Amino acid sequence: MSKPKIFLTRPIPPASMALLEREAELTFNPDDRVLSREELIAGMVGQDGLLCTLMDGIDGELLDATPNLKVVANYAVGYNNIDVAAATARKIPVTNTPGVLTDSTADMAWALMFAIGRRVVEGDQLVRSRRWQGWGPMQLLGQDITGATLGLIGLGRIGRAMVKRAKGFDMKVVYWNRTRLSAAEENELGMTYLEQKAVLATADFVSVHVALNAETTHLIGEAELAAMKSTAYLINTARGPVVDEKALVRALQNGTIGGAGLDVFEREPALEPALYDLPNVVIPPHLGSATIGTRTKMGNMAAENCLAVCRGERPPNLVNPEVFG
Repeated sequence: MSKPKIFLTRPIPPASMALLEREAELTFNPDDRVLSREELIAGMVGQDGLLCTLMDGIDGELLDATPNLKVVANYAVGYNNIDVAAATARKIPVTNTPGVLTDSTADMAWALMFAIGRRVVEGDQLVRSRRWQGWGPMQLLGQDITGATLGLIGLGRIGRAMVKRAKGFDMKVVYWNRTRLSAAEENELGMTYLEQKAVLATADFVSVHVALNAETTHLIGEAELAAMKSTAYLINTARGPVVDEKALVRALQNGTIGGAGLDVFEREPALEPALYDLPNVVIPPHLGSATIGTRTKMGNMAAENCLAVCRGERPPNLVNPEVFG
């Protein structure tokens, strides 16, 4: 039986590449960059499977240009880069990589809390500038994390992982979620449900953990930021468009909130220009899942999803199950 032909839009960890090369005729973009639309179409022509990343926009027009395509396997948990309805209409399965990046993303949210709350980046920049004159009693004072109140907007896998970490720092946890937990679950997790505005008004650190959809786009906007404490920090490791970036810039400039830690942005890789120069925001380049272990697990999962469909099997992580009837 001939091996399936798979196109990979950019390199992924070596173990995952080796799996694809062993099980398929693999063609891939050797450069670690986003392909142009023309390059993407050219690479997909004649392929059975496409393994793409969150930065690759996949729509109906592109799918029509590659009529032999059997599967779109996304190297990500989210899949807002793919027109799933268009793929479903063409009977093309779409897959993702859920579950594998829960801990690494929660760790990143925690890192952002420390980085912005304890002013780690500002301190690093001060030392590197060679302007540091030594310890001072009022120098770069930050906020306590131990004993503070953590507010969670969204309580999926990553939100629950945040609760576990908060216990180690004796934090009070309040949360809002579209579906409230049972009283028994809340008691077991040691957390309190509040309406969204109340979470924002109560928390010292607000960490966002919702999926991106029409309802959650700009879920955190001007009114929500105004509801937060002036000393509070916003942490976003979910999806960039969940936060209105222009409104956030104004809140940071005006002292409406104390600061923000952002691992995702509304129009990646572009940022609202003022963010580059604000001292009260930490802006790493979308590193939530960026550990060797997590990215390899994601790659292996995406590869197995892609290969399964090419073999005529139902893939383990299917976004649009209706294509299988």
